[in-house]
Amino acid sequence: MSGLYLLTDEQMAKLAPFFPKPHGTPRVDHRRVPSGIILFNRNGLRWKEAPREHGPHKTLYSRWKRWSEKGIFARMMIGLAAEHGEEKTVMIDATDLKAHRTATSLAAKKGGVDASSAGPKAA
Repeated sequence: MSGLYLLTDEQMAKLAPFFPKPHGTPRVDHRRVPSGIILFNRNGLRWKEAPREHGPHKTLYSRWKRWSEKGIFARMMIGLAAEHGEEKTVMIDATDLKAHRTATSLAAKKGGVDASSAGPKAA
């Protein structure tokens, strides 16, 4: 597990009040799943690319989806911003744009015009 990204005890203590209470069967370690979700979002991974140490990729995805739908991540952000105590707006920009590796060849596949042949042809 060298190089594994895990939240620290201090970070987990700040986030713990926002996690839903477990019901019934014990869940995968609460530290591993949020750490895996953060790793996924930070690095733009596909769910299947998350390290196994964070638990099954289906667990990461289902927890992320369920918590997103319940507004848990939004409450975390609001709660953490409120703890800051300053009277100013705090904004987080998580914009990340990526082009798929096949994006450069789409014009050729769909009948697009090649830049070298776009102008009038010389006789």
